[in-house]
Amino acid sequence: MNVIGLAGWSGAGKTTLLTRLIPHLIGLGLRVSVIKHAHHRFDVDVPGKDSWRHREAGAEEVLVASGTRWALMHELRGAAEPALAELLAKLSPVDLVVIEGYKAGPHRRIEVHRTANGKPLLFPDDSGIVGLVTDGDVDTVLPRVHLDDIPASAALVRRLAMPLADVLALADKAAAP
Repeated sequence: MNVIGLAGWSGAGKTTLLTRLIPHLIGLGLRVSVIKHAHHRFDVDVPGKDSWRHREAGAEEVLVASGTRWALMHELRGAAEPALAELLAKLSPVDLVVIEGYKAGPHRRIEVHRTANGKPLLFPDDSGIVGLVTDGDVDTVLPRVHLDDIPASAALVRRLAMPLADVLALADKAAAP
């Protein structure tokens, strides 16, 4: 299992790029999973439904299953947000995990940058950024592809992704006293 992150400011196009990349990568025969970081309170459940009522009643976890999909919701109930390494360990094995939104961590990141967003680049100050997907001209030695070039972006993602074992080893090293 290989891991790569997409990082950038809100409005840069990370989600749009990822929703275009996933079908392309699947078309290449890869199995892809995504970890998305949300900076705000979010809910994947519908208020009033049984699973929502179970969570509201205090259940630590609620697993909902059908013939189409299953979903596990885990309530932190005041506990700390889990580390990225812990979340990666929860995923089923796939060929590629794309992490969207974690601007820091032990994984390599490709910066997604849209010039019209008016935000500065992250990469000069972030050694974890190893490539750029942008619609602008950027003077850098990092590999760079255009935001609308999905085949080139997919190739960049595949080339720069790192093995899960390496990500976990770096996370352990960073956590050590």
